[in-house]
Amino acid sequence: MLKLRLSRGGTKKRPVYKVVVADSRFARDGRFIEKVGFFNPLLPKEKKERVGLEAERIKYWLGQGAQPTTRVARILGENDIIPMPANGNNPNKAVPKKDRKKEGEEAAPAAEAPKAEAAPAEAAPAEAPKAEAAPAEAAPAEAPKEEGK
Repeated sequence: MLKLRLSRGGTKKRPVYKVVVADSRFARDGRFIEKVGFFNPLLPKEKKERVGLEAERIKYWLGQGAQPTTRVARILGENDIIPMPANGNNPNKAVPKKDRKKEGEEAAPAAEAPKAEAAPAEAAPAEAPKAEAAPAEAAPAEAPKEEGK
């Protein structure tokens, strides 16, 4: 499988990266097919010398099925070569648990808002089923405790 990835160069504590097209089985700094750009993380983000990309060659390799790594996808997105990935993450990568909880918390209040609007119109009937459901839920919760003893 072809990858668009970074290959490290430079000296100790002074990295400079090449953006290369390589077979995923090759070593990170090993053999590559073509150099299509560079990235210097030590320069400020405002400087144009921080990133250099050959857009036409990158589009060609993407058309041939090369997959960018997460960091390269972000670099390409910032330079408008491909659409910016969501949160800089690979869409095929699993979402960390801490992020999943945050997404769930944000979705819950949005789901409750329409229920709150419908409740005043049917205030009395909506309260009655909730009162009946509460004792029914409590009984099964106690039953397993007795079985476990």
